[in-house]
Amino acid sequence: MANPHVNIAHKYARDVRDGKIDVCLYVKQACIRHLNDWDLSKKKNSKFPYKFIPELGEQICNFAETMTHVSGKWKGTLLKLQPWQCFIFSVAFGWVNRSDNLRRFREIYIEVPRKNGKSVTAAIIGNYMFAVDGEPGAEIYSGATTEKQAMKVFEPAWLMTVDNKEYAEYFGLDTSGTRKYPKGIYCLSTNSKFFPIVGLPGDGDSPHCAIVDEYHEHRTSDLYDTMGTGMGARQQPLLVVITTAGTNTASPCYDKRSQCIKVLSGEIVNDSIFTVIYTLDKDDDWTDFNLWRKANPNYQVSLFEPYLRKQYNEAMQAAAKQNILRCKHLNQWCNAGVAWMDINKWENCADPELRMEDFAGEDCWVGIDLASKIDLAAMSILFRRGEIYYLFVKFYLPEERAKGEDKTHYAGWAHDGYITLTPGNRIDIDVIEEDLRHIARNYNVLEVPHDPWNAAQFVAHMQKEGIEMIEVPQTVGHLSEPTKEMEALVLEEKLFHDGNPVLSWCVGNVVINLDKKDNVFPYKEKPENKIDGAIASILALSRSLHSKPTQAPQVTAVC
Repeated sequence: MANPHVNIAHKYARDVRDGKIDVCLYVKQACIRHLNDWDLSKKKNSKFPYKFIPELGEQICNFAETMTHVSGKWKGTLLKLQPWQCFIFSVAFGWVNRSDNLRRFREIYIEVPRKNGKSVTAAIIGNYMFAVDGEPGAEIYSGATTEKQAMKVFEPAWLMTVDNKEYAEYFGLDTSGTRKYPKGIYCLSTNSKFFPIVGLPGDGDSPHCAIVDEYHEHRTSDLYDTMGTGMGARQQPLLVVITTAGTNTASPCYDKRSQCIKVLSGEIVNDSIFTVIYTLDKDDDWTDFNLWRKANPNYQVSLFEPYLRKQYNEAMQAAAKQNILRCKHLNQWCNAGVAWMDINKWENCADPELRMEDFAGEDCWVGIDLASKIDLAAMSILFRRGEIYYLFVKFYLPEERAKGEDKTHYAGWAHDGYITLTPGNRIDIDVIEEDLRHIARNYNVLEVPHDPWNAAQFVAHMQKEGIEMIEVPQTVGHLSEPTKEMEALVLEEKLFHDGNPVLSWCVGNVVINLDKKDNVFPYKEKPENKIDGAIASILALSRSLHSKPTQAPQVTAVC
């Protein structure tokens, strides 16, 4: 049978598309994308700019199965690709530009839960790009934030080379270091090298392939960006991101994931990136163990049911462990602590088409959290139409606080218009006051609940404007009810927001304390995990629960 691995890949894609294999929407979209492109490329006189060459997909799959397991009970035996791996390798390497036969995909983003062969998959790609791809003077790097993490991919690649003498001799490969401390892989005949790297590559480095492992742990995109810009001199370079889900939705990894999801849905057209994300669907009940197989493509291959059962039972018995286990074994982005909000349910309530202007003249409550005059501040505007709530949040930050390598998320959000930067290193309260005046002129502001901390001058100015200012102390008694109500509204999809990423980050950062009377109190685990947008929204909701609109709700909803 010609190209057996590619045939397996195509069968996997068709079975996924036809519902014969239970996977999440993102995997299904990746398979449909490939099959649709395949059909377009096969049409007579097709103008589709890409073509699929099965032999190229077959080549890397064959290469992968000459590699050996480097640990565990199969150590020393040849690898056997699973259908999902055949799909990834075949599609990522089989598509080329019709005009020059150079590789179509220049970037790969793979998100797969722990213990599904992630590091081995990346190691195979690294070795293939190093030895087989035919690039003179190839530079291959396995990069991460720590040496230990960088070695997660490089070490198996190094061991595959050392333990497979036929492979090493055929391509003329040498290695440096020891099994305990692997250093590098070299090919003198082509002047190529494969190294682990921590932080940024050096000046003059020109990666042919860069592997960014566990991207969710990166606080900035510096390594990813530097690797990408260093590839300019290469004809068909490849930037590989392979990761599990993380806990920080302000990370560059989450931003990249969001872009990839839009590529899969067709919202963004980017023909140079191949992506596949294994997780649960948004409406899946993670407590149903039967669904755990759905998120883990190597179930009963490298990841066995007794192990997953143990993780599941631990999650059921210890609420504090639930989010991190969901994150690592179901690829759901969850806060590391006892999260207040199910972030997947929160995302279900996002409607980017929502516009505040569509609520002109309507009743609203405006929650204010000034918290600190040197950090993030938030103004939440909440509308209600019947039983449905609509939420918009404005954010403010001193300009100086958006600077520094650990603040790139702020700078990015400010650039995109989600944060208003005020000059200097302190919040300019005048800017917030003017925004509130504008809201009061265009909407019927019923009340402005606020945290009294640091707000005395602001409150005095607004009261002179005739705006009803309501003090809401940050206590369990004042916040428990609206905090629980907001979560319930999201679960029932009765609270919609415009998808502001800063607000989603704040909501994801909220963890809760539960006392003996089932009261909850929202707080943040770390100082850098800002929750101001969430608190301002809870304050707005707190007053809406204790007052009635002065006008009849509109019949036509926005979403």
